[in-house]
Amino acid sequence: VQLQACGGGLVQAGGSLRLSCAASGNTANSLVMAWFRRAPGKELEFVGSLRYSMRRTYYGDSVKGRFTISRDNAGNALSLQMNTLKPEDTAIYYCAARNNWSVQYYSGDQYPYWGQGTQVTVSS
Repeated sequence: VQLQACGGGLVQAGGSLRLSCAASGNTANSLVMAWFRRAPGKELEFVGSLRYSMRRTYYGDSVKGRFTISRDNAGNALSLQMNTLKPEDTAIYYCAARNNWSVQYYSGDQYPYWGQGTQVTVSS
């Protein structure tokens, strides 16, 4: 499975960005997919994940109400719509995937597949 993330950039506080992650490989449309981020000098942080089979999304506390995860109908592309961005959202954003659901969906250790990361910078 290969993951390719894109859509990062520079935006002013209060603005919006949309990230996309394309998955390819034999099991791409059955993956559980998620977003994580790592800010400079900080640990990896869970942003959100999508349990596609249940049509349920989960979000980290710091992004709830501002970020929205969605997946295309074919099931092999994941998007992250980020609204009302804050300077503290500045980080490298990574998409991640695993083959089945884990109750520890918020832990990066649970995901064997990772994209290369895309930089998001929010200026104040």
